[in-house]
Amino acid sequence: MAYEHIEYTVTAGRAEVVLDRPDVYNAFHPEMLVELNECLLDALADDDVYVIVLTGRGKGFCSGADVSGMDGREDRKNAFTYGAHLWKVQHVNRLLYFGSKPTIAAVNGPAVGAGCDFALACDLRVVAESAFFRTQFVNVGLAPADGGGWTLPRLVGEAKAKEYLLTGRDIEPADAADIGLVVDVVSDADLMDAARSLANEIRDKPATAVKNTKALVDVGQSFAEYAQEAHTRQYECVTDPEHREAVRAFGEGRAPEFDRPRE
Repeated sequence: MAYEHIEYTVTAGRAEVVLDRPDVYNAFHPEMLVELNECLLDALADDDVYVIVLTGRGKGFCSGADVSGMDGREDRKNAFTYGAHLWKVQHVNRLLYFGSKPTIAAVNGPAVGAGCDFALACDLRVVAESAFFRTQFVNVGLAPADGGGWTLPRLVGEAKAKEYLLTGRDIEPADAADIGLVVDVVSDADLMDAARSLANEIRDKPATAVKNTKALVDVGQSFAEYAQEAHTRQYECVTDPEHREAVRAFGEGRAPEFDRPRE
């Protein structure tokens, strides 16, 4: 499918989703928001995709909703129309966080408001030295309704999350690394190479194991719930051909040979 406000490519098992409104730091309007949902659904349904990488064009990752049309916007007429808009934003976070395939945010510049939430919803984050995260909402008289108020405490703990959510302060790259929010901080020039290298590392693992590992990481479940779910998912893994090849390769001291697209 062709998109107007997003560039979407599948290369060597990686789906790369590039937000493409660089003149406004990739702020989204309603049309772009619909495309982003559709694009992520395409990637999750594509058997040739093993990992999803989300990034932005130009100097910004995503500056959230386009504020130029925010005041008086049609979807704010009543709670029902606003709920329909908010659902689309929240659903991007659902797809990134709960989707069956690993997601990586390559944060190339400011990730602000809902854009910050999109980065937080990804499983892993690699950040450029010039980038930063800002939850932003209290600064403009809003609550973190898009998803970050749920995600950030799970990533960095309740106290640290409240610090950033209640003050709207920036999370600079060094601080993001210190609190475990990002995998790595790299130069701007090296960002996509670092993100692709991380994506390829995950791509080259047994796919069923990767899918089920992501699904089992749920901080809200009890151990009893985890144990029951783990039984089902582990049995799917032990009966998977890639598991058998991985065990053989380990015993023979070689890299496993999976049917994966390569660079």
